[in-house]
Amino acid sequence: MVKPQTGKNTDTSGRSLIVSTKNTLRNAATRGVRDACGLPALVLLASYIGFGSLARESGLHPVMALSATAGVWGLPGQIALAELYTAGTGMLTIAIAVSFANARFLPMAVSFMPLLQGGLHQKGWLYLLVQLLSVNSWVAGLRVFSEMNGNSRVCYFVVFAGICVSAALLGTGLGFFAAGSLPRPVTLGLIFLNPVFFALVFAGVKARAVILALILGAVLGPVFHLASADWAVLSTGLIAGSMAYWLTRRKHVKSTSS
Repeated sequence: MVKPQTGKNTDTSGRSLIVSTKNTLRNAATRGVRDACGLPALVLLASYIGFGSLARESGLHPVMALSATAGVWGLPGQIALAELYTAGTGMLTIAIAVSFANARFLPMAVSFMPLLQGGLHQKGWLYLLVQLLSVNSWVAGLRVFSEMNGNSRVCYFVVFAGICVSAALLGTGLGFFAAGSLPRPVTLGLIFLNPVFFALVFAGVKARAVILALILGAVLGPVFHLASADWAVLSTGLIAGSMAYWLTRRKHVKSTSS
């Protein structure tokens, strides 16, 4: 005869589930701290020291420099903001230029945010979380999300991205107030660390399309720069990325059909 379950057993099972969930979230948070508190945070700290110095040279107020890091959260767009502000460009033109400079975030957000939806009871939180998205957190999430459920993904992302933003804000402040002691070549060199690191991060992603896009971009970039320095980056990204996607997709269709 099967004995009916008692309330005590149900309570014990419920407590076990809560403990298991807490442990899972704790593990995700710990992994987020471990993954972020290395090269990602250090490179962002160094790069944004360069931006902070550039912001002061451009005449930006420290609050405006920090707000640009928190609000724009994309170094190319922030550099465009600082340079255009120095040139006395109108705010509308600056906003458009910053948007174009950080246009890469649109496909990143479209591909990444659905991965977090399962861990959110209210989808409105996505509008807040998307502001934390960067190349670092995008690549890190793609690497580990296959091993996590929805709640753990959100926890990992918030912790990882929060550390990255904090490192960037700290770097912006340090660079701004140390601007007088940093020569301009050093400032530009620190800023240049960011795209170099991103290239290395993308190279570590085990995806054929990503690696192919990097190779094509390295070949096409100098060619397009000679043709038009103003449009070289945008043209290289658009054409190299599209070619990599098309070639990878074509090979996948051929292998599937055969």
